[in-house]
Amino acid sequence: MPAICCTDCHAPYPENGLPYLCPQCGGVYDFDGPFDFQAAAVDDHQVGIWRYRHAFSLPPAAPLVSLGEGNTPLIACQHAGRTVWLKQEGLNPSGSYKDRGSAVLVSSLLMRGVSQAVEDSSGNAGASFAAYAARSGLQARVFVPESASGPKRSQIELYGADLVRVPGPRSAAAAAVLAEVAQGAVYASHAYLPFGLAGIATLAYELWQQLGRAPGTVIAPVGHGGLLLGIVRGFAALQQAGAIEQVPYYVGVQAHACAPVVAEFMGGRPYSEGATIAEGVRVAKPVRAAALLREISQRAGRFVAIEESEILPAFHWLARRGIHVEPTSALAWAAYQQTADQLLEPVVLILSGTGLKYQALT
Repeated sequence: MPAICCTDCHAPYPENGLPYLCPQCGGVYDFDGPFDFQAAAVDDHQVGIWRYRHAFSLPPAAPLVSLGEGNTPLIACQHAGRTVWLKQEGLNPSGSYKDRGSAVLVSSLLMRGVSQAVEDSSGNAGASFAAYAARSGLQARVFVPESASGPKRSQIELYGADLVRVPGPRSAAAAAVLAEVAQGAVYASHAYLPFGLAGIATLAYELWQQLGRAPGTVIAPVGHGGLLLGIVRGFAALQQAGAIEQVPYYVGVQAHACAPVVAEFMGGRPYSEGATIAEGVRVAKPVRAAALLREISQRAGRFVAIEESEILPAFHWLARRGIHVEPTSALAWAAYQQTADQLLEPVVLILSGTGLKYQALT
């Protein structure tokens, strides 16, 4: 299995404790190579993502926390005479793809003896972490921007987590949680801690099995970058294992109001943290941006920004076809409409979260 190391000084992740940044240099932790996927080791007797446990960085004796995440539907949709495939991640237990990462992350926390931890989120990651904390008996405290969707806030509280509403933008919630971490709290960050990337990589393994091949193109929203990065790493693992010959073309999507990864991809253009209905990608300083840009530069892909006026039409177009997603997920459909003629088929859109969490519809 690849090791977790600091991306700056290359110090290994300590065996004890749970630092979110390297204590030696302040660098970000990440895996130092592709996951060790083996087709023969896939255990179809296990549920969801745990079929691929052999590719996780969990020792055999690690406790496993699961709510049945993974194995989400892949459905075909016709548009302009073409077929586009939609991966329904909103059908995970807490309503978003975050559950894939949370299952592995919380299992890792228990393995390291953590009994209480803090997290910050625009909503979905916090709800997912709260759900898996409740499942495992871990005490959770979740910081969210005051503007976070009401259903997401209610969901976090219903799971029994301590919800902290922070006035201001998403970045204010991140600053507030770091103040608590400075006082000694364990930071179970879905963005900084790399453990969950192995769970998100299962999206690639599932798509490979569901399609019987690798997609030609994968389109996914980009906030901190963990969703698309996990998918990229998953297909890299499949290629390394000889299961596929070529990885997909990748399209990462952000809202134009807050598009730091797009700005960097386009040569370092200035950007701001503007308000957007796609709250899941309102991240001014994405933790996985550098890794994601590096991975995409080594392969084929691009990043696009969607104007605010295009998000709700994409949201409604999907809804009229029985697919209820939150606006963040609708970014993927808007991006497909812009780029369809340039994409390799089959095209898969990652619909990251359910529309049942969208405040305006509750």
